[in-house]
Amino acid sequence: MSPDYERVDWVNRIIHDMWPYLDKAVRGIIKSSAEATFAEYIGQYCIKSICFERLTLGNIPPKIHGLKAQESKENELVLDLALRWAGNSDIALVIKLFSLQFQVELVDFQISSATRVVLKPFVPTFPCFSGIAVSLMEKPKIDFGLRIMGGDVMSIPVFYQFVQEIVARQVAKLYLWPQTYDIDILEDSIVATKKPVGILHVKVVRARKLLNMDFLTTSDPYVKLSLTGERLSSKKTSVKMNNLNPEWNEDFKMTVKDPVSQILQLHLFDWEKVGAHDYLGMQVVPLNMLTPYEKKALTLDLVNSMDSNDRHNKKPRGQITVETTFVPFLEDSKQFSGSSDSTGNGSSQNESHNHDNISLCGSGLLLVTVVEAKDVEGKYQNNPYATILFGGDRRKTQSIKKTRNPYWNEEFEFVLDEAPVKEVIHVEVMSKRRRFGFMIKETLGHVDINLGDVVCNGRINEKYNLVNSRDGIIHLDIRWKVI
Repeated sequence: MSPDYERVDWVNRIIHDMWPYLDKAVRGIIKSSAEATFAEYIGQYCIKSICFERLTLGNIPPKIHGLKAQESKENELVLDLALRWAGNSDIALVIKLFSLQFQVELVDFQISSATRVVLKPFVPTFPCFSGIAVSLMEKPKIDFGLRIMGGDVMSIPVFYQFVQEIVARQVAKLYLWPQTYDIDILEDSIVATKKPVGILHVKVVRARKLLNMDFLTTSDPYVKLSLTGERLSSKKTSVKMNNLNPEWNEDFKMTVKDPVSQILQLHLFDWEKVGAHDYLGMQVVPLNMLTPYEKKALTLDLVNSMDSNDRHNKKPRGQITVETTFVPFLEDSKQFSGSSDSTGNGSSQNESHNHDNISLCGSGLLLVTVVEAKDVEGKYQNNPYATILFGGDRRKTQSIKKTRNPYWNEEFEFVLDEAPVKEVIHVEVMSKRRRFGFMIKETLGHVDINLGDVVCNGRINEKYNLVNSRDGIIHLDIRWKVI
């Protein structure tokens, strides 16, 4: 370490304690960035799909071996870090080529780099800076293994050196100073740190006079719906074949965290059997224009983008009709009551809500957070993940490699029409490993939880002994929010 760098053992202790949360945040950044890149290749070179099978950075955090603060005349703080990381990450991709699937694994990833972190600009709002810019001061030293269908292709000496040099050069090309990777802190965290406050009911009714993107036939349109500030996958309507004036009349429920700043996004595409789907147009609905409990029917002209200077917006793209209603949870309804109950007569207001066919009795949102497990042990190598089975819907956490004490802290949402008073949720800890090309799964224990107590109390935050496990314990945080 250079003598002008200061030792920062206390920073490493903080990173170690925060690593489970940093791991989750970085995974989200990697996934969103990579999926945008993957989308560019789908439909080319006979590639049908590229997706993550596993993505975790492991439980070994990077270490900062030295830190140096640089002087700057700008409204910013510049920190140079000597960063090293030899973690136990577990990253696997599945590439579908023609009708065949190939698994590509990145293993034994190591990196050593001189990294510059700039906190800027300073603002009078905690944490006192609005963004982080990260860049590399020199070409990083990167080492990793690459397995394709279980075979280690990096064992080939010439190929190993070639790939290592290519990767290091490309990373440096993208992020070598003064080029930066920018992370917005204040704007993104406003929505990300908030809890759900209600449900947005969206009915996609119809579209009219859509663009015809096909040569011999007409377009096969469908709609993708999403809310800004959410990392959940988009919801989709069905595909209407050969129809420029489709009728859907399909209902969707979306969890709202900030009705003031969040925006409903509607993107229309022309479905294609081969290759990328053609883009037809879009529109948005700011949630702050909706009155709680009040159904609002909207017919919107489709545009190419929300950029007012986009010349492609001049081209007619048709219209889309939707019906939207924002219904707050009962415990959060007071903060929205000012705009919806000017008379102060709550009972009469509720009666009007029923006329809109939105049930405020019994329906709600079930939030299940799988925090962690302790002392889970299988007969073979432990790569534990948790599965949640509820009402025929199965969800699962990330798989954590080679540990008996996995930490997930992953939240799952279930929008329900009725309170699950008599329902049972099944949570099971599993482990999987690949042997001779086959995936072998093993159960490490399970627990069945009656949700009646959750409905009555609103929340249960408990550690449960796993059935069929000697010492295994799982920590679950389950909440019920009523509409």
